[in-house]
Amino acid sequence: MTDDVKRLTLRCQFCDTWNRIDAARAGDRPKCGKCSRPILLDRPWMLTQDSFDRTIAESDVPILVDFYADWCGPCKMMAPDVDRLAAAKTGEALIAKLNTDLAQATSQRFNVRGIPTTIVFRDGKESKRMTGAVPYAELDRLLG
Repeated sequence: MTDDVKRLTLRCQFCDTWNRIDAARAGDRPKCGKCSRPILLDRPWMLTQDSFDRTIAESDVPILVDFYADWCGPCKMMAPDVDRLAAAKTGEALIAKLNTDLAQATSQRFNVRGIPTTIVFRDGKESKRMTGAVPYAELDRLLG
């Protein structure tokens, strides 16, 4: 591998093992190095309180995080566009979701006061933010 390879650092949703994935091969349905279950990056990646910081800090591609809650109507309205963006940006960016009810400390740390809130991280730092339900085109612009 060369120095220009962009990688994602993700915790397997099945066995909790951390994996480093070549972003350019994200569409090839990589498998966890321990349990061999698929790491599906053509859909939003679920982050948790425990996996958020390392994923953000150790991934080389931009990460768009949808801060949401299961009970939130506007979040549900926006979810199909978040799903569509994940499929369109596979390998270029990581599209992720964080349930604010289950990750209250992380939500508070990033001053998430309304949901849905969408934050784009680049090089481990927040680069852009938007609060409220927005359509696909706006999510795409936010990531761009």
